Amino acid sequence: MTPAQHNTPAFHDLFATHPRLTGLALAPDGTRLIASGQTSDADGTGYVPGLWEVDRAGDDGIRPVTGSGPGDFAPAFAADGTLMFLSGRDPGERGGTGDVALWALPERGAARRIAHHPSGIATFAVAAGADTVAYTAALLPGATDAESHGRLRRARKDAKVDAVLYEAGPVRAGGDGEPHTFVRHADGAPMDIGGQGLAGNGDTALSPDGSLAAYTRAPTDQAPDTNCVVVADAVTGAERHVFSRAGNQYYHPVFTADGSALVCQRQREETHDTEWRVTLVAFDLASGAETDLLPGFDNWPWPGRPLPSPLPGDGTLWFTGDEQGHCPVFRRDADGTITRLTALGAYGSLCVTPDATTLYALRGAVDGPPRVVRLDVAAPDQEPVFLTAAGGLEPLPGTLTEVRTEAEDGCPLRAWLALPEGASAERPAPLVVVPHGGPQGSWSDWPWLWNPWPFTARGYAVLLPDPALSSGYGQRMQRRGLGGFGEVPYRDVMALTDAALGRADLDAARTAMAGWSFGGYLAARTATLTDRFRAIVSHGGMWNLEAFQMDTDMSAYFRKLFGDPRTQRERYEADSPHLDAAKVTTPVLIVHGGEDHRVPTGQALGFHNDLRRLGVPVRFLYFPDEGHDIGVPNHIRVLYETMLNFLDHHVLGQEWRRPPLL
Repeated sequence: MTPAQHNTPAFHDLFATHPRLTGLALAPDGTRLIASGQTSDADGTGYVPGLWEVDRAGDDGIRPVTGSGPGDFAPAFAADGTLMFLSGRDPGERGGTGDVALWALPERGAARRIAHHPSGIATFAVAAGADTVAYTAALLPGATDAESHGRLRRARKDAKVDAVLYEAGPVRAGGDGEPHTFVRHADGAPMDIGGQGLAGNGDTALSPDGSLAAYTRAPTDQAPDTNCVVVADAVTGAERHVFSRAGNQYYHPVFTADGSALVCQRQREETHDTEWRVTLVAFDLASGAETDLLPGFDNWPWPGRPLPSPLPGDGTLWFTGDEQGHCPVFRRDADGTITRLTALGAYGSLCVTPDATTLYALRGAVDGPPRVVRLDVAAPDQEPVFLTAAGGLEPLPGTLTEVRTEAEDGCPLRAWLALPEGASAERPAPLVVVPHGGPQGSWSDWPWLWNPWPFTARGYAVLLPDPALSSGYGQRMQRRGLGGFGEVPYRDVMALTDAALGRADLDAARTAMAGWSFGGYLAARTATLTDRFRAIVSHGGMWNLEAFQMDTDMSAYFRKLFGDPRTQRERYEADSPHLDAAKVTTPVLIVHGGEDHRVPTGQALGFHNDLRRLGVPVRFLYFPDEGHDIGVPNHIRVLYETMLNFLDHHVLGQEWRRPPLL
């Protein structure tokens, strides 16, 4: 018998349309706290960005920002307290579909567009103490400024040409040109101060006085694993410093409050023989020296932008990082002392008050979507003060616990286990094992993709394992997984599965595995290694590693990771699922997006065609207009309904039900 189901209305319908908080911005004087978020549109075909005012006392909750409208996003405050944001609204309309522009909204008055660019603005940054803004926007080859870029775009549109000629990698980086950093002082005209390369990520920062701009420049074909940080004069564009380190990439630059240093994340990607490592570094702008700020810290500052103290001369820094299935806030003092400020939950979008006494953040967890919270800046392992109420998903259809065991090499392993209502020794629940994507990642936060609670609502228990290569468990966890995507991580997942199935409230005879991205790869690999599961779901996963490393938008990285298939075939033969396709007997559901450039569609087609040829039961759920994840509310509904019906059929033995919209 299956535990009670939570289907009135279907939980995945509520989940797909639930509002999503995405970020926070705090006014320079600390009096206004703005949250950005998304809500589902009326017909379920997309999410609409919006801005909300948060009561810092927590009494009045959250309300729409006066003067803002649907489509506004990415809030930040100018030095004078004006709220800045990006929006696709047209200048004369409340809501519109124009190119994304930069807008300014005073606390009293109407919003006005202050910067625009043909093809839109991607990101922006403001100076803490000056009327200066920097933003990232693209220029087509041959364009020297926004005006000439616009002429070239109109000519292409009039000629109905959307072809792109790539003269450097990576390809499929977009047809709107190379990202450039523009700086606008007061009400002056914006000035282009430098290109970021075809794969530029828009990371930009301004010094407090607006005199310097920092941006990251993309790797080149000659050094595909190395980018650099450029610090340029924000008036002339002259490069003052270029920081780089072979084999490393820098992200999320931010100036200290006195403008003397630049702090950013430094990331060394893994190779076949060296593990992934992430730290925070500071560049002294007088000497050019680079200092590792976390030399002995074993858990990464991942993800998130570092937050320096707003007090000039104060070397305090706050950051977040995965740790044992959570993502706490950490404080680093000037002497290098690190204090964990929170023990439970996952935090992001940190803001600090101008007197450096209070933090605001978004706090989520595997069992709760993000909410706005307030924290003390120094108290260790504190409980947050929630400023926004829980949303419409509570109570969740089940409970969360942990599973712990030991790997074959003695390494401690852990996983979250979501249990459905009513699971017991008398009514054991079927189990779905869901390894995470990455592989560098962790089940530490509320996932908007591959959330466990729609499964528990249907009566399934869900195991969320963190195997080798997961973040939050120190460098040992990285070293254990080196050189074998489908080896130690697979064995860790099986060890955690065995430990979970030792519980009396789980049914060891009715199990499935499902996953997305790296988790989708592990699901596919598992199908070739064991027949213990009754069903497999692979979403956006790799199947043929040799073809994948040639076709992905991160080809240089994966070729470095897997090696040259002509001379290092053993790496592919050890871990590529397609070489063992004949061993698959478990029914498989493949899910893939037609616009997926990270794991291109050919991986799903090859997987599907191999299984069909071999007579293995297989279904293929294809979303032509989706990318590596699923971003449309109605598609999320279809995804869960298809997966759950597939599991009901093969795990529970129920009759197959094709989703009505398919």
